[in-house]
Amino acid sequence: MIEPPLNASLAAMLAIGLLGAGHCVGMCGGIASALGFAARDGGSLHLIIAYNLGRITSYAVAGALVALVGQWGESYLALGPVLRIVSGVVLILMGCYLAGWWRVLVRLEKIGGALWKRIQPLSVKLLPVRSLPQALVLGMLWGWLPCGLVYTALAYAATSANTMEGALAMAAFGLGTAPAMVAGGLFAARVRTFLQSHAVRTIAAVIMIAFGVWTVAGVVMHGQHVATHSDHSAHQH
Repeated sequence: MIEPPLNASLAAMLAIGLLGAGHCVGMCGGIASALGFAARDGGSLHLIIAYNLGRITSYAVAGALVALVGQWGESYLALGPVLRIVSGVVLILMGCYLAGWWRVLVRLEKIGGALWKRIQPLSVKLLPVRSLPQALVLGMLWGWLPCGLVYTALAYAATSANTMEGALAMAAFGLGTAPAMVAGGLFAARVRTFLQSHAVRTIAAVIMIAFGVWTVAGVVMHGQHVATHSDHSAHQH
């Protein structure tokens, strides 16, 4: 299967992060707000930035891991097209989740809850955050919070050509979520109200669903093209 250019994949992942801003603020906005209050109480914006760098680092590690698994599946089980279709379907489901039309991805978040139960006590010990290392480590731990949007991005990252591209893809996704998280930390109430408004979430959902449909359609059309080309070659022989 033909892989999309790296630049296109990174742009897509950045877009997924930006589109999911409302969901991010809802899931992690509490921590961002707490860091924002710490910044106003004598700390600095560096706490929020360090937290987000830690979060993005965890996303990159997860991206490398799923890309490794995806690469194995494509090489030994010929699952390349299947992985692309799965990523497209998950994008569609995430769009439905964002708009509140169908929250089936909540079940997927519950699966990741087992890991989070082990990590959460460690994150609590880092509060209140008073230093850059604390904020960085807290972000790295919080990056493993069960989240449908993150799982959606990971499904797409699993189709990466190699582990480095998988890591870069998830880093791009994390960068896409960063503006909302930084703004949410500094202007929590106003940003959260705007990003979680029905209109904003619906627009983001429709775009994400369209991207998912495009992803699935691309795989199907490519498969039909290959089949037609094979039939044509067979007739010639």
